[in-house]
Amino acid sequence: MERSIWVDIGFTLLATLVAAFVLKTFVIQSFFIPSESMEPTLQVDDRVVVSKLAPGLFDVHRGDIVVFRDPDGWQRQPASLPDETGFGAWLLGFAQALGLAPSNADEHIIKRVIGVAGDEVACAGGGAPVTVNGVPLDESYVMPGADPSNSAFSAVVPADAIWVMGDNRPRSGDSRFNQTEDLGGSVALDDVVGVAKIRLWPLSRLAVLRNPGEVFAAVGDQR
Repeated sequence: MERSIWVDIGFTLLATLVAAFVLKTFVIQSFFIPSESMEPTLQVDDRVVVSKLAPGLFDVHRGDIVVFRDPDGWQRQPASLPDETGFGAWLLGFAQALGLAPSNADEHIIKRVIGVAGDEVACAGGGAPVTVNGVPLDESYVMPGADPSNSAFSAVVPADAIWVMGDNRPRSGDSRFNQTEDLGGSVALDDVVGVAKIRLWPLSRLAVLRNPGEVFAAVGDQR
């Protein structure tokens, strides 16, 4: 009887680990926020849960908050979770591998999608609004008091790519400042890990991260 109990416990533990691994690989993953670039929506050290079903099973839309692999050194001062040593480091690495702890931020960036393939995204700077296909956006998520963009820019988003910007525009190194790359500052959908859906931690800030579809309603359907 005692042996049977331990076999059941071992099987349950193994099944739990396998389920966590499958979830992390194909469905969800957690990430922590390393910088002020997405304030006020996301603050430093917030934890978010990302759905990996988009892109893929679902589309990525304007207004989504996405996590993507650093395309070409955008994050020139990589951030990471607090250092752990000894057993703590092993436990953290094990939990990250299973998706039970947030991943380090040294290879990933989180921003908001402003334009999708075919969109012309522009801003005249100096307090002017960002426009998508000539339609000015009333961006309710931008940091209060911040200009939509301090610098002027204009770009057309190539196929299978997105244009991304941080909500805290003065503190965000995003598509605007990486236009010398092959995609002109846009991010390839192949580099997108998923769409952030839940602000999970701290519990005092627990919230669903809803897409502000009303901001882009006048722009029209995704191309």
